[in-house]
Amino acid sequence: MPAMTFQNVRIVSRGYWSSPFHRWHGAFADKSPIQLAAECGRLAAAQGRIDLEMVDQLHLGVTIPSPAIFFGAPRMASLLGAPAGVTGPTISQACATSAAVLASAAAAVELGDSRSALAVCADRTSNGPHLYYPRSSTAPGISEDWVWDNFTDPDLGHQMIASAENIAAEGGYTRRDQDEMTVLRHTQYDCALADDRAFQRSYMIEPDAASTDGADHGDSGPRRVTVQAAASKNPVLESGTVTALSQTFPADGNAGVQLVNGGSGIATGGPTVRLLGYATARARPAFMGQAPVPAAQSLLDRLSLKADSMTAIKTHNPFAVNDVYLCEQLGLEWDRVNNFGSSLTWGHPQGPTGLRLVVELIEELCAVGGGYGLFTGCAAGDSAAAIVVRVDV
Repeated sequence: MPAMTFQNVRIVSRGYWSSPFHRWHGAFADKSPIQLAAECGRLAAAQGRIDLEMVDQLHLGVTIPSPAIFFGAPRMASLLGAPAGVTGPTISQACATSAAVLASAAAAVELGDSRSALAVCADRTSNGPHLYYPRSSTAPGISEDWVWDNFTDPDLGHQMIASAENIAAEGGYTRRDQDEMTVLRHTQYDCALADDRAFQRSYMIEPDAASTDGADHGDSGPRRVTVQAAASKNPVLESGTVTALSQTFPADGNAGVQLVNGGSGIATGGPTVRLLGYATARARPAFMGQAPVPAAQSLLDRLSLKADSMTAIKTHNPFAVNDVYLCEQLGLEWDRVNNFGSSLTWGHPQGPTGLRLVVELIEELCAVGGGYGLFTGCAAGDSAAAIVVRVDV
């Protein structure tokens, strides 16, 4: 379970953004995810959230091919209007992409290779490509529907939902447990909509494609989930426990975070946000949702911290049972995790999902006066990643 820690990595105060996340075939369905991310980044710069002139590296995360993605980070830097010469890696690690991109950018900053690195993630699950891999012989080639085919594990041949059912069966977690967790997570998301979406407006950038008559409306896709609605759904798999409401849904969106070296003398203003560490882990085959626990625990151990010392915790939870398991294993009350929503409620564009959660983690810590924050979430291949930040206001 590899883990790394950082001493001098800071996140610029309010130096981040997330777009709204739009449900599959929503407002972003026909838009280039890279161009949308660049538009959001330019808007963030115009609002003074990020300083493009200060950026000397760009670390890009994507999981789904889109036009011109071959040119990766240099293309994104060009679209953003970053200084000439800015480049960096393009990273793809399924649903752990955001954490890997943050770790890559943080390592460059920590080692002094970069004074200020911009981490950007963008994906569009809508209209994912159909790929054809030709053979050199006359035999037929191999085709792949990039988004839908990758919901099935190629090593084991099972759908990802099977991993959730395996965790439920082994842990004795009932349909009722998962429904109650689902309703709670949606209730927490409602808090992000209070006061005309005050929490979301603190970080969210809405490109033109997200606006209607100039109005900003936030995410499209979250559903009103009541106890009655949760109970009315049939399980997705015969004799299963996971329903369409107790799992997330495909979405489109982007997010970005600007990091600086704390010893470089660059003033970031506002609260001090430190990125303290990153870790990964892998669970047993077909138990993907268990992996966030060892990822989080290994990083907390490395930092000599405890789960109950975290002021705020966010998880990428494509299945409600993931959070049931995590809370039991880490000794957490359910309502200590995922205040203001999570990927279970606002959807899953894959690459940018974790980055939005880290952004919301920082915003929550700023709102409550600072402290330690933990992000963790599962990813394909029965793996997971974790990030710890500290905010001092």
